[in-house]
Amino acid sequence: MTIPSIETVFNLSGKRVLVRCSFNVPLLGKDVVDDFRLKKILPTIQLLRDRGAKVLLMGHIGRDPVATLAPINDYLNKQFPVTFLKSFKGEETTSYLKTMRDGDVVLFENLRRDPREAANDSEFAKELASLADIYVNEAFTVSHREHASIVGVAKHVPSYAGIRFSEEVAALSKTLDPESPFVLVLGGAKFDTKWPLIQKFIDIADQIVIGGALANDIFVKQGFEVGTSLLSENPVDMDELLMTGKVHIPKDVVVRRGGQILTTTPDKVLQNDYIGDAGPETIKELAPIMSKAKTILWNGPLGNYEEKFKEGTLGLARIISESDAVSVVGGGDTLAAIQELDLHNGFTFISTGGGAMLQFLADETLPGIRALQDNHLT
Repeated sequence: MTIPSIETVFNLSGKRVLVRCSFNVPLLGKDVVDDFRLKKILPTIQLLRDRGAKVLLMGHIGRDPVATLAPINDYLNKQFPVTFLKSFKGEETTSYLKTMRDGDVVLFENLRRDPREAANDSEFAKELASLADIYVNEAFTVSHREHASIVGVAKHVPSYAGIRFSEEVAALSKTLDPESPFVLVLGGAKFDTKWPLIQKFIDIADQIVIGGALANDIFVKQGFEVGTSLLSENPVDMDELLMTGKVHIPKDVVVRRGGQILTTTPDKVLQNDYIGDAGPETIKELAPIMSKAKTILWNGPLGNYEEKFKEGTLGLARIISESDAVSVVGGGDTLAAIQELDLHNGFTFISTGGGAMLQFLADETLPGIRALQDNHLT
């Protein structure tokens, strides 16, 4: 796949470059608690500064449209000087942009404060594009969204992928033609969002490991009790999947029963139990599968990570990190497990994307990628 890359553009001195960034990171109060995504955009920003560009950064954080990027400003200012502007237009913004020097960096306030962003409003896209000479997409994480800053701006100015964006596409593309044995691992809470990926790889994967609420859906299909456990909101017909003989689901589960946390087998879950995680016997069973694999693709936790049902996911992270396989992983809770164990070096590639990763693997493209490719000015 060919995508225009900002690394190939050397004549940037004095030019304003508008960069759509992945700023949607976890916060604790006003502090960034996980800077993985932020670290990955820094090489693009530094490249632009080194080549004399005037760098304009934009992005969003959280789902609340009034949320502020002030914590991101604080974080970035520890890396290099950044000026925080509260609006994309107005006298203050216009005045400051005129005085910018080569290598200066500006951060604009949360894009989603303007509802026209999510609506992919053409006039808003034009307003954003008017700020710059060049546009760079360094937000792979949201490039499955048809928003103004992702697909609209690229219609109006020369547009390129950032360094990390290009790395994401290259690494994920390699899993589309994996070396066998190939193991697909899917967890999390929404079977319908993972189903397109399962359909994509159902004939390619040698083994398919299902965990999280996705496994609960299969337990129900098999006639087991799941109590108060999470289930997919939109169940799918999984007969085709189960008939492959490739599927591995937890052989033991960790449940919350009253005030107790205990391990049992899926056929012994009670009516009021809550299945929170895969059990230790499941991890033992998966270890030889992962050790024999040549390629492993993993998205989503084996348990409800946010409710502290972590051990299954942590155990899986350990055994994959010890494998010699090409391992490509993604998803917020999956990344959190790797962070907690400090196992970054044990994986071939850790994607910054969750939903974007899934959609790219299923469709082999994204709206944000098509926007860059279709940009007739590049």
